[in-house]
Amino acid sequence: MRKAGVQTLLCKHLAPNDNSKNQPYLGSDWSALQVIPFGDISVDDDKAKGSKRDRFKAPVKFYWINPDGGQFVAPRTMLILYPKYPEVRLSGFLLGAKVAPSRYMTSRTEGRILFLGVTGDRRVLGHVIGPDNPVVAELKAKDLQLEGVFEVLFRVDSAGGTRAQLLAKLSEIHNMGWTKSFRLNSLGEAIPYGAANGGGYTLEGLLGIIPNGINEPDYLGWEIKQHKVTSLSKPLTGGAITLMTPQPTGGFYKDEGVIRFVRQFGYPDTRGRADRLNFGGIHRHGSVCDKTGLQLELPGYNAATGKIENIDGGLCLVSPDGTQAALWHFRTLLEKWNCKHAQAAYIPSNNRGTGLDRAYRYGSLVALGSGTDFGRLLSAIASGAVYYDPGIKLENAGSNNPQPKHRSQFRTRPRDLSALYARFEIVDTGTGQILESH
Repeated sequence: MRKAGVQTLLCKHLAPNDNSKNQPYLGSDWSALQVIPFGDISVDDDKAKGSKRDRFKAPVKFYWINPDGGQFVAPRTMLILYPKYPEVRLSGFLLGAKVAPSRYMTSRTEGRILFLGVTGDRRVLGHVIGPDNPVVAELKAKDLQLEGVFEVLFRVDSAGGTRAQLLAKLSEIHNMGWTKSFRLNSLGEAIPYGAANGGGYTLEGLLGIIPNGINEPDYLGWEIKQHKVTSLSKPLTGGAITLMTPQPTGGFYKDEGVIRFVRQFGYPDTRGRADRLNFGGIHRHGSVCDKTGLQLELPGYNAATGKIENIDGGLCLVSPDGTQAALWHFRTLLEKWNCKHAQAAYIPSNNRGTGLDRAYRYGSLVALGSGTDFGRLLSAIASGAVYYDPGIKLENAGSNNPQPKHRSQFRTRPRDLSALYARFEIVDTGTGQILESH
């Protein structure tokens, strides 16, 4: 596995039902999606199997690897996501594969072990051993780290792991003190930046992150979030934090475009700027926004049980007459959230000066969150802890050439962050000491 480029090697002791007929079980929540790389999520429309559109599916770049290192693609491998339970299963791993461990994966034999190796280029290498293999007894004797239903055999991390590397870099940035506001362009070149939202750009620049809009974590597998505070010694204070900025995937916004959307649901600029329409305001679940008259709803989600009951639903802005003004489908939110927020770092900042003289400094106490899943996000939206706070505008609104600005953002308060993660800690970047654990 190491020679094949595997960076994380997991194993799962297979139950009798873990076979090609019943699909190996990968977890009773969405956490497996943070471990197994996958492609675009879609609704399963396979009517041949009696599907009731009650599940999602996502392709996996899966290969069986033999003891000699040979790799054989299993082109129809996918993750099957059942929201109503919820649970994740592995499917299609024998179909179309020229070489595959069919003897083990079609049986109900106890004592089998499935190995899954994840490479740096998001491939998954699989290997299975039977109960008579001496490795089975060897693994049972080991005290391995658990991650959901998997045991972790190894992770290829240098310098004590990505957490240690991240903390070391953030400590270095803290010790730099004040840094003039800048951002990196597409070539990685530093350019001065004078707008008021430069805190995130400057931190990303110091970390070497080039803005690209790719739905992947920012730095060493960590999503990086900066937020303004009054005191750097109080990292969970300050204003709202933007968690993600997905564009709507349905509703009036998607069907008619942002220009017609703002003209239909927006309002004249409150500062009196001529020929400009805005669409903003805090939209919380179950409440009507005073500025827009729209209500944020979660059709298809049962807040009492915490389960998705209709996979065609999502997060929706609804007008008083029932029009779906904007819709974010569950499948796209799930994909974006699990890809980017498996591990997240929240870094407090101060600023001084204005325009191109603005400068930032970053605190030594940071918040680290890990172990999120989509259910936690939906629960936080349903409770109002995570809310929609757009900054969409339309300049030259009355002209033949209106200029729209897209800005759909979901935000939360620092004190509500811990509900989104299984592990949430305040850490001193200089010493690595955990000061608080939630």
